Amino acid sequence: MNKESATLKRSLKLWQIVLMGIGYMTPMVVFDTFGIASETTGGHVPTAYILALIAMLLTAESYRKMIQIFPNAGSAYTYTQRTINRHIGFLVGWCALMDYLFLPMVNALIFEIYLSAFFPNIPAWIWVVVFVAFITLLNLRSVDFTANSNTFLVFFQVAIVVLFIAEACKALLNGAGTGKIISLQPFLSEGMDPSLLISGATLLCFSYLGFDAVAMLSEETEHPKRTIPRAMFLTALIGGILFIVASYFIQSVFPSAADFHDPEASSPEIAMMIGGTIFQTIFLAGGIAGTLSSGMSSHASVSRLLYAMGRDNLLPKKFFGYIHPKFRTPSFNVILVGVISLTAMFFNLATATSFINFGALIAFTFVNLSVISYYVFQKRMHKTVKGFFNYILMPSIGAVVIGLLWFNLEKNSLILGLCWAAAGFLYLIYITKGFKVNPMTVDFTQNEEVKTF
Repeated sequence: MNKESATLKRSLKLWQIVLMGIGYMTPMVVFDTFGIASETTGGHVPTAYILALIAMLLTAESYRKMIQIFPNAGSAYTYTQRTINRHIGFLVGWCALMDYLFLPMVNALIFEIYLSAFFPNIPAWIWVVVFVAFITLLNLRSVDFTANSNTFLVFFQVAIVVLFIAEACKALLNGAGTGKIISLQPFLSEGMDPSLLISGATLLCFSYLGFDAVAMLSEETEHPKRTIPRAMFLTALIGGILFIVASYFIQSVFPSAADFHDPEASSPEIAMMIGGTIFQTIFLAGGIAGTLSSGMSSHASVSRLLYAMGRDNLLPKKFFGYIHPKFRTPSFNVILVGVISLTAMFFNLATATSFINFGALIAFTFVNLSVISYYVFQKRMHKTVKGFFNYILMPSIGAVVIGLLWFNLEKNSLILGLCWAAAGFLYLIYITKGFKVNPMTVDFTQNEEVKTF
């Protein structure tokens, strides 16, 4: 296959897609965020995870409806430009780049923190280079190779969660925490404040980021209209179950945030108090596996988003729309993301993390709005009771839930996000010559087959 005819290869199966999404979400993150979540919820983290899961499943349902119509790489960017407005679609994709571009950087920084703690005499920047080089090389290979490598890392993390649960059960039987393996206390208690649960759910929603990223792999998936919606639902559901079960046992052993010296760094304390130094080392290995799996999946996703925007001629097509003829991957984009990730050497974790949330919320918001725009205003499929429920009520509830997250978005994320969006708007003015020229090469006038749900 020559470079002119090279396309993305449809080879991924359902289980590979699900594990890529779970790898993006990082199962071990439940331990890292538990302390601050317990403090926020007043000791009811599992309930907050349940509320967050409901919010994500509502948005996953909107993704499902859009993927059935547009089974292409690009996710929220593609849906918005095809249902609402081309220019708004570009800006949604531009903002989503924040989420996807900065997550590999965040993982590189976390990897650096882990390894620097063990090897303090080695310059920290070396660990960033090692991480980025490894992830980039894996993503340059075929998408199957990337998915299979990610599978091992996800199962390793799940194994550590299972090991923790076993150790937690032993501690509970010995009288630690609630002293009961089965108890409602982590979920409900007298005098529980619902507002704290909502705040906790807002915080923990960001643990679910990644279930949406699998939509970027639509053009590399067998039967995408059927497989990708299932994969998104299963990714959110399985990830949610992992978070809920793990947080239940952590909360049972540590009923209050006061049990931690530093709630913002709860993972090492949990490991030490449950199983000592050896278990803490195992937790460290799991944390490293988590950064690798999340870094691998996020790197793959952002390179596909850049490919979609390049193919549409919104970014220089010869570079961003290129597919390697042998590996069938957007290799130039993969390398570019690797180069950008190296700038993690000049960021701190707080700054890099603050970029992520804005882009994710933009994507979630416009996916819900795209459902309403397409099915209601374009296809007029809302006039029955079923249509009203599917195409107005459900996406509206999803949008309202995401609105609550917007309301709780930290100030730095909002400021940095708006600056990034402004830069994208200026670039859009440039490539459209003041909105007088349409640079896009995709035909939006084709009639898509619409299914009812």
